[in-house]
Amino acid sequence: MVAVLLAGVAAGTINTVVGSGTLITFPTLLAIGVPPVTANVSNNVGLVPGSLSGAIGYRRELTGQRARLVRLGSASLLGGAAGAVLLLVLPAEAFDAIVPVLILLGCVLVVVQPWVSRRMSARADALGTERPEHGGPWVWVLVMAAGVYGGYFGAAQGVLLMAVLGVGLQESMQRNNAAKNVLALLVNFVAAVVFIFLAEVNWQVAGLIAVGAVVGGQVGATVGRRLPPVALRVFIVVVGLAAVAHFVLTD
Repeated sequence: MVAVLLAGVAAGTINTVVGSGTLITFPTLLAIGVPPVTANVSNNVGLVPGSLSGAIGYRRELTGQRARLVRLGSASLLGGAAGAVLLLVLPAEAFDAIVPVLILLGCVLVVVQPWVSRRMSARADALGTERPEHGGPWVWVLVMAAGVYGGYFGAAQGVLLMAVLGVGLQESMQRNNAAKNVLALLVNFVAAVVFIFLAEVNWQVAGLIAVGAVVGGQVGATVGRRLPPVALRVFIVVVGLAAVAHFVLTD
């Protein structure tokens, strides 16, 4: 119980700053004997309150983003529901090959995001147009794709979302991180609803993770807000590479 509670605190903290807290809670549940699918489902349900806590912790950076989050949030809800259903109907091996590639791509995009963003802005200026406030249609599509992945497993979902938002939006890293927390919350919430009705949830471990993640969400909001853009970018890439290493080594 103590191990699961502490794992929830760590996961809530990391999820708020970037994402990939599942890489802590999921192995912890497996180590204490929870079956893999039940562990994944229970972990998702337990992390929802932590996602809400992190989003509240970043509420200052959410100012003025309501319309954007309504638009992109619809993509997250659709993707999260689809991903949750896929978890219940597809073998776990189905995503093993593509997950590390997606995370690596997200890391690359986070690194090159300032250069890409400047090039996109310069191109828009040259054409006499403005970049869409909420990103082009491709941003909506990729946010939905990240939602599918998040509903299916979720580790490093934040890395993918930060990459998409960083390239597609003209916002600071901290405001993108705040938006990421809300979008990840929506994915986790809709997936949790699907799991509660269609899968077996271990409510004891889900409850322990929830308590820990709520505390971690506030810690993560405090830590993440104090990180300068470069440090936050480095932290995202480090977490993303750790996630890739986890997938490769466990395979």
